[in-house]
Amino acid sequence: MDLLNSGVNIIAYRKNNVDYGMTFAWGMMVDYDIIVCLLGSQSVTGNNLAVDDVIGISALASDQDDIAKMMGEGHSDEKNKLKNIDFTLDKSAILINNSRNMIIGKVLKIEHFPIDSKDNLVFIKVLSSKENRNKKFMSFAEFSGE
Repeated sequence: MDLLNSGVNIIAYRKNNVDYGMTFAWGMMVDYDIIVCLLGSQSVTGNNLAVDDVIGISALASDQDDIAKMMGEGHSDEKNKLKNIDFTLDKSAILINNSRNMIIGKVLKIEHFPIDSKDNLVFIKVLSSKENRNKKFMSFAEFSGE
């Protein structure tokens, strides 16, 4: 199972009629059905997560750089990051269509890392996933123009 890559991933969800979304690069599978990701303390999306939230994770494909830029700029409480993006809403999970992989997960635990930081270390149980193996993961180098 190759659900995540150290490239450009999106975490997105709808909560209280507000759509939240952001890019994140550090995320990994730590078990067959557990993902851990680190979301910065400045993130409105990360700071509004709670245990038991059901969220979407989309590992972007190499041809989705426009989506990476839109989702990576600004904060979800300042603008609708999903405007003009083709997505699917599955209950509260938002999945970016045509991504390399689309994952629905449930937040199990949120810790702060390092301990004295406000960065959110989020543990997510994979509830379901869809892989598009014919697509290539977007690398961070492609996104950043390196």
